[in-house]
Parts: sequence; structure tokens; C-alpha cells
Amino acid sequence: MPINFHIPKHHEIYPVKGVKIGIASAGIKTEGKKDITVFYFSEHTTVAGVFTTNRFCAAPVQICKQRLASHAAIRALLINTGNANAGTGEQGIQDALATSAVLANTLHLNENQVLPFSTGVILEPLPTDKIKKAIPDAVMHFAENEWFNAAYSIMTTDTVPKIASRQLIIDDKTVTITGISKGAGMIRPNMATMLGFIATDAHIAQPLLEKMTTAIANQSFNRITVDGDTSTNDSFIIAATGQSGVNVEEGTKTFDVIQAALTDIARELAQKIIRDAEGATKFITITVEQAKNSDEALKVAYAIAHSPLVKTAFFASDPNLGRILAAIGYAGIADLDTQTLSLYLGDVLVASNGGRHPTYQEEQGQAVMKEEEITVRVVLYRGEVTETVYTCDFSYDYVRINADYRT
Repeated sequence: MPINFHIPKHHEIYPVKGVKIGIASAGIKTEGKKDITVFYFSEHTTVAGVFTTNRFCAAPVQICKQRLASHAAIRALLINTGNANAGTGEQGIQDALATSAVLANTLHLNENQVLPFSTGVILEPLPTDKIKKAIPDAVMHFAENEWFNAAYSIMTTDTVPKIASRQLIIDDKTVTITGISKGAGMIRPNMATMLGFIATDAHIAQPLLEKMTTAIANQSFNRITVDGDTSTNDSFIIAATGQSGVNVEEGTKTFDVIQAALTDIARELAQKIIRDAEGATKFITITVEQAKNSDEALKVAYAIAHSPLVKTAFFASDPNLGRILAAIGYAGIADLDTQTLSLYLGDVLVASNGGRHPTYQEEQGQAVMKEEEITVRVVLYRGEVTETVYTCDFSYDYVRINADYRT
């Protein structure tokens, strides 16, 4: 079961002016499943993206990066589940181009105005005929408030749809931000989600949106990890239609408000991936404080978050906290003084001065470990930088889900 997971009611999901969504079934993996999603943006929409750093990146990721770099006026997104179109070589590129061309022709757009996305099984050819056949059906069913169904449509091993929505009043005008994401396994930063899509009806110029999208990703999707595996298909997109009449310019109060709201939405969507992670029973927040810089704080946080020994201890509610100290020690900080740092589990001081804190009792640690939401806090006493990473435990179900993934 997802951990303390909130699914908004339909009336809490706000359509974004200038965005239409269509959904259809191509039968890619399961007959009858809605597995094709199309986003259609109004003219003058700006679009920016951040993508996986995996060198074996999927064909659609390569095309998206090229088209965004060419400054094409993006008007549509084509998303399929059930097949990743990764590890498919030149044929995969041609297949992604072919399916996005069909959508472009259907919407009377230039081919470069469509961004393709795929998620699912790697090393399998994309079933282009099925996708091409389903595209007209998706377009025929365009509607403004299909966000909830779109969140379902992009799911793979997810057990619940991941969606977040907000409305803000700025200068007596309503600004809407709505987004969806999918992902439950093969999650590690750079990027750290399988797919994420956010739209707003604020106006944000292309160069600024690109800058904002990178910063937002670094505070949300690049701060989560399930299993330390960076996917071949990770993609995070923000689209700004400008239909609200609110203009965002850097250095203004409006910019601060919109940036904060977009980050909050992205962080909620990212955290929902952890709350619904494959086999997860615990949601774990790891905060490293008083580091010299962000890099060393994240090294420590991810050393803890990626450790199978730490993650299995959390699953068992076993306060075997020496595993956390070991992870801190191998994080890669050559001049780390282990005699000065402090380790907290929840509000309990576990270790200080290089060893077990004198007042710590194992019963205290066990009580914290039994909770569904746990905070691990490491204080390095080396500087003023704080970084936070979100992760989960490893359970028997994680192995079962991934062993059965293709069957």
C-alpha cells in the first residue's frame, strides 16, 4: 500500500487554460488499457525539459533534447506506456519520429513541434502500428480536464495515480498549476523520475522557463531515489501557456511566488513516487546539515539512501544504525572528521563524538523505525549547507515486483 498517499478529488484538480489532453488504448502491453496520452498546447506556449543522464538514453529522449535545443515551438506531447523504446538503436529513433509525425499531421503541426515520450520494457521494438492507429482516437477525445485520467494512463508498475494541482491569485488573476508523474522503480537522480509533466497558464519566456525547470528539478525529482538505478527514459517537462495573463519575470515577487509553487508541485509529485515505490513500506527523509557544500551533503545523503543494508534494516524496523555510520564513512569525503558529527533518528540522538551517544537506548531507535515516516538527520559541523533526499525501504515485494516485471 502507498505510504500516507493523497489522491486529490476531481474538484481539486484544476484544468490549465491552453492545455487539452486526449487518451486512448493502443493495446501495447495489455489489451484495453489506456496507454496513449496526448497533450496539446495553445499557440505561444513555452516548453522546457530536463532528462536522464543515462548514456543509454531512450530514442524519444534523444529526439526531445534535439527538438528543444532547436527552439522549436512545441505544441504537443505524445506519451506511450508499455514500451520504453530504449536499447532499440536507429530503428527506435525512426519509430519515435514516425509516431510523432502522425500526431503532427493529425494536429496540422510541424513534426518538430511534437515531443515523444515512452516508458515500459527496455530492448523491445516500439509497436508503431498500434500507436499510429490509436493517435486519432486520443485527439478525438481532447478535453481540458483529463489530468486525472492522464495520470492513470502513464502508469506502469505504479499502484496509484500521481497528480497535484494548485491555484494562486496574483494581481487579481487566477494562475493554475497542475502536474502528473509516474514511476515506482528504477529511480535515481539525474533524473530521478520516470516521467513528469507540469503545466501552468502563467506566461514564462523560454530562456527563463529553461532556467526555472532545471532549478525545480534539482529540488524535487533530483532529490529522490528508490533503488539507485538511473532510468533510460527519465523526462521532466514544464509547459507555460500564458493564458492567465500573468507574466513571470525574474527578480519580481511574481517570479518568487510562481517558482515556489512550481517547486512545491514538483516536490509533491516526486515524493509521491517514493510513497508508491515498488514494495515500499517506509517513507524516509534524509537530511544532511552543516556541510561545506551541496556536493558533500548529497554524497552523504545518497550513500545512506542507496545502501541496501540500511534500506533492509528500515524494512525490518531494526535499529542496526551502525549501517548508517558505515555509509557516511564511505560517502567519499576524504577529510571527514567522524569524531565531531552527530546522527539523529527522528529526534533521538544516536551517535556523537565518533560513537554511540551515551544516553541512546535501542528501544528509542526501534520506536522510530516502526513508524511509516522516518527522518534521518546527519550534522557534519563543517559549514552551512543543508540538503535533503527522499527514499524508501527495501522489502520482499521489491524483489518480487522486479522479478515478475516482464511476466
